[in-house]
Amino acid sequence: MSSATSNGVSGVGAPLSRNPQLLAWIGECARLTKPDRVVWCDGSLAEKEALTREGVALGILIPLNPQKLPGCYLHRSNPNDVARVEHFTFICTKTKDEAGPTNNWMEPREATRKLGALFDGAMRGRTMYVVPYVMGPPGSPMAKIGVEITDSLYVVLNMGMMTRMGRVALELLGDSNDFNRGLHSMLDVDPERRFICHFPDDNAVWSVGSGYGGNVLLGKKCLALRIGSYLGRREGWMAEHMMIVGVEDPHGETTYVAAAFPSACGKTNFAMLIPPRRFEGWKVWTVGDDICWMRPGPDGRLWAINPEAGYFGVAPGTNHATNPTAMRTISKDTIYTNVAMTPDGDVWWEGKDGEVPEELVDWQGRPWKKGSPEKAAHPNSRFTAPMVNNPHLSPHVNDPEGVPIAAIVFGGRRSTTVPLVVQAFNWVHGVYMGATLGSETTAAATGQVGVVRRDPMAMLPFCGYDMGRYFDHWLDMSTSIRDLPKIFQVNWFRKGADGRFLWPGFGENMRVLKWIIDRAHRRTGGWETQLGWVPHQAEFDLSGMSVSLEDVDEAESIDRASWKRELDDHEEFFQKLAATMPRELVLQRELLIARLDRDMRLKP
Repeated sequence: MSSATSNGVSGVGAPLSRNPQLLAWIGECARLTKPDRVVWCDGSLAEKEALTREGVALGILIPLNPQKLPGCYLHRSNPNDVARVEHFTFICTKTKDEAGPTNNWMEPREATRKLGALFDGAMRGRTMYVVPYVMGPPGSPMAKIGVEITDSLYVVLNMGMMTRMGRVALELLGDSNDFNRGLHSMLDVDPERRFICHFPDDNAVWSVGSGYGGNVLLGKKCLALRIGSYLGRREGWMAEHMMIVGVEDPHGETTYVAAAFPSACGKTNFAMLIPPRRFEGWKVWTVGDDICWMRPGPDGRLWAINPEAGYFGVAPGTNHATNPTAMRTISKDTIYTNVAMTPDGDVWWEGKDGEVPEELVDWQGRPWKKGSPEKAAHPNSRFTAPMVNNPHLSPHVNDPEGVPIAAIVFGGRRSTTVPLVVQAFNWVHGVYMGATLGSETTAAATGQVGVVRRDPMAMLPFCGYDMGRYFDHWLDMSTSIRDLPKIFQVNWFRKGADGRFLWPGFGENMRVLKWIIDRAHRRTGGWETQLGWVPHQAEFDLSGMSVSLEDVDEAESIDRASWKRELDDHEEFFQKLAATMPRELVLQRELLIARLDRDMRLKP
């Protein structure tokens, strides 16, 4: 950690970097925001310990019980600042058409003027932290360097876990001008003055008025997805909202799978899946739980890295039954945000193991008693933990070339219509599956249950340009990948007429994952349906399960009337993107209609 005055470029951070473009930009930001001092972050353990002590002294962090949660702290954010703000998130391209109809757009000069006025003097009386970081393994051809300027100590500590932060980034940057410029100030955390603006042409992000991780950890959704997707289209790679797992069989062969799920669909649980007893000798290794960067390799396969170095996960619902790996991961050196605290300094949230405590301090610091109608932890409360805590972390997570992807999976929360698992006929059909991905909303989110929201590739909130052109990029990628991954769609949430879940989910999803892997390696057969290939029960390992074969059949069933309604909804969504919707995907819908109309074996 290096400190310097903010008066002029020459006095800013010379001990850590002499990059003239970097120093000039930091000087501009310092003159605009007018901090009392500038601190460069070096990413060292001593720096982390010093900043943590300062955070405790300032009341930003609350120490937790060192016997139960060693190295863990609680942070409480402003109650008006607890989630991503999509309606104040903008893509600032030269034309509105480039941003597309699913993004909020702001003209770049207007955004610079509006946010520049807010940043003017925003750090007066505060410290400006300069946070250099790497997204991806250092030395990887896919890695990207960013520098975030922030006045939030909470951001610095989180970026230290979520990225490779500090001197390593500056050494890789050298004298290059190729880095993401991120400027953040909490300002006064006023929702009326809260904006997150992305400037893809300038590889820059400005965030103001928030302290919530999704809005202010600028290496995550901002660089890794919104800016990343834009750069990926321009440079010939893919930035995706996907987890990555390596599945090792008893013979030592590991197959890598990338999977995209919208929120509340079990993405993190799938990324940290533990095989059931039936799969003795099998191992599932976590490469990444949230973001995946992929590029064609010289061998013709699609190679992927996890650009992050930590996990920023949702706490409620996480327990030893749903995700024992996550519970072990967050048992030390973790920052908890907006969870409840027990009298003895432990943490608690709705859905955690054990009995509900009689008394707690809730996420806002207020006394809470068992039976209270209010939640003790905020529904979007979070944990930030370093990935090295994960006992099942892939040994190849830091490989510069990444890992080869054999299968891509799309999944949503659907109580009807979508089968348990289905394989696309080909790449274009698989892109159609991803483009029409939908998930049912919950009452907590919308006030209505079961409303299907389209979230193509789980990227709707995160694509940094027009979604139709994004689909086109997916289609174009097939020309540069000789050994294309097989594409699948899954649905763990299908229900019977009585409202029961037909599939147990969690660790039992290993059975579906094994079929996916066997299909990716062309080792097993399947049954061709109108929607794609589905497993024969004889080739689908169901031994040792308490679920009846009838339930599995129902979970895999295809109802013609439901699919007619589904396809009408697909058309309505495509109409919103009509100006740039690839013709190939429109034709895929027409082919599916024709297959459904022709097959008289389906129920009317």
